[in-house]
Amino acid sequence: MTSAVPGLAGTLEDRILGGLDAEQREVASTLTGPVCVLAGAGTGKTRAITHRIAYGVHSGVYSPQRLLAVTFTARAAAEMRSRLRDLGAGNVQARTFHAAALRQLQFFWPQAIGGTLPNLLDHKATMIAEAARRLRLSTDRASIRDLAAEIEWAKVSMLTPANYLENAQGRGTPGGFDLTAVARVFQSYEDVKTDRNVIDFEDVLLITVGILQEDPKVAATVREQYRHFVVDEYQDVSPLQQRLLELWLGDRDELCVVGDASQTIYSFTGASPKHLLGFKKKFPEATVVKLVRDYRSTPQVVKLANELLGSRRSGGPVADAAWAKPLQLVAQRPAGPEPRFMECPDDEAEAAVVAGRIRELLDAGVQASEIAILFRTNGQSEAYEQALASAGIGYQLRGGERFFARKEVRDAILQLRAATRAAADTAGEPLGQLVRDIVASLGYSDSAPHGGGALRERWESLAALVALADELVANRGPEFSLAEFVNELQERSVAQHAPTVQGVTLASLHAAKGLEWDAVFLVGLSEGLMPISFADTPEAVDEERRLLYVGITRAREHLSLSWSTARTPGGRANRKPSRFLDGLRPDTVAGASARSRPLTRRKPAAPASCRVCGSMLATGAERKIGRCRQCPPSYEEQTFEALRQWRKDEASSAEVPAFVVFTDATLTAIAEARPASLEELATLAGVGPSKLEKYGEAVLAVLADDGHGDGS
Repeated sequence: MTSAVPGLAGTLEDRILGGLDAEQREVASTLTGPVCVLAGAGTGKTRAITHRIAYGVHSGVYSPQRLLAVTFTARAAAEMRSRLRDLGAGNVQARTFHAAALRQLQFFWPQAIGGTLPNLLDHKATMIAEAARRLRLSTDRASIRDLAAEIEWAKVSMLTPANYLENAQGRGTPGGFDLTAVARVFQSYEDVKTDRNVIDFEDVLLITVGILQEDPKVAATVREQYRHFVVDEYQDVSPLQQRLLELWLGDRDELCVVGDASQTIYSFTGASPKHLLGFKKKFPEATVVKLVRDYRSTPQVVKLANELLGSRRSGGPVADAAWAKPLQLVAQRPAGPEPRFMECPDDEAEAAVVAGRIRELLDAGVQASEIAILFRTNGQSEAYEQALASAGIGYQLRGGERFFARKEVRDAILQLRAATRAAADTAGEPLGQLVRDIVASLGYSDSAPHGGGALRERWESLAALVALADELVANRGPEFSLAEFVNELQERSVAQHAPTVQGVTLASLHAAKGLEWDAVFLVGLSEGLMPISFADTPEAVDEERRLLYVGITRAREHLSLSWSTARTPGGRANRKPSRFLDGLRPDTVAGASARSRPLTRRKPAAPASCRVCGSMLATGAERKIGRCRQCPPSYEEQTFEALRQWRKDEASSAEVPAFVVFTDATLTAIAEARPASLEELATLAGVGPSKLEKYGEAVLAVLADDGHGDGS
């Protein structure tokens, strides 16, 4: 349903709605009632919802102070605020769930609870380590990280230490601990926080929910303040965030949600697309708009993305019920090059080939900032850092040192701020030239220095500030002042909304969500890395497929997909290309050498069927060993007994139950597969990263010593 706005001037429609396609225009002009926007990758969802907000504000339907736009990252919220300012709706609040809740909590804490709001805990690691020590549990960095992630999942799922155990069945052994131990650590962690008078980020949401549920006056005040809500990336909402949203809404339906179930890649944090997919059931009168016109990527890239999702096979009733029918994207850009598939003999060769291809793109005029290398795990970045450095190509590691923490950036902002005090001396000078003049003393020049190293990195940081000044003048007009530029930098610093830096981006696939580049290299696409080895259920494998889909749809024009057959030069070529590439890659794939060699296509593996008889596997233990209980084992009894004895000794030494080291199902899988390397061991269900690091070498030694290894 479209709201008619009486007396609306045609110029306003032209200015705000004129550049939108038919579906985007429907989103932007539907100003009331529940609205659900199913928006595929690259279809302009942010454009649609920011124009909707601006159209509602300028037409008088929305009061800017009474609309709250919510998204999931500070960067996305800052980007939304920037776009709204460009559209003349800068007074609208665009925040993350946590930022919005924290602001409300700070305001209502004195009257609802009394006293001073406890300090906010930045990182859980120290507190969780203390909680484990109180229980006399031995932990390392990896196990603390896993425990922190599990506690975060529990809290956003609205679980407490008391009911965690009954609701966490099937979640494995977080940090190497059984679920009973995890529940004890969870309770101990909450006790430590109470003793230290601190709260964590999940507590901000939990306490805000508690106040809104228990205090009708506070709830009424919030609902009076906010009349309209917009939620971006709605497929990533957790049960806790959904509950907070429901309390904000009350019995009203002035809600617009935007999302894409095929981009759900954070299920491990508690995110679920069920609220997006069930929106029409919850609000039967809701307007549902599908955005499928892809303005980002070429038809070749879009075709590959569609085929990746379309080639998914059944994973059983539970997985099939959770798998949403994908949106079929329709490319709007002109044709481009076909995606490249490359097989390399080892990781080093793969990195060298990618660096060489990037050099070709740079020589052809593609900007370094428009190129990205994306990988499944952060540990894969080192080879590419070395290859790019050897090739003299600058890069930036997403997730590394924050842009606004760099010394040259802090110095530049100080000088820019000082210059605003001399406004009379700078009056009338264009902002872009003014910024260039100010940062020149810090090492900026119109041309980049030759070579790499710290000098080049410093120049790239300053050049990013200059480019941002030019961009803001182009978007907001020539009257945009130095003081406004400094204020913009301050806000971006708080939100960590960094400007574009000239350098190839290295990032994990998860970190790349929401970003895009002209050229994208998806690397390390071998079994065990994509899908990751610990994706041992059909649902987890589906999520890995969606993660690769996110990677593919980051590319505008150039897309390369590569893998290596061995980890190290001269190593055993026992890696296989990802099952997700079956049916997508051509019959011949270019290798690291100049020649191409044929590859045999494999049928996509059904992740939940017995490898012996083909029947559906019913239990987690069966899926771990890849064989149903009716089929006989295929391991040597001597091998299995050697592994059991090693596990017994290891458990005794660590004073933990034997299954905490490895379950019987995992030992069976190891005995049957007889992995000869850490890479092969990592592909087995039940061998996660922390266990691989802790026990991997010892397991390989047991297998080598039992007299049945290769060559015996």
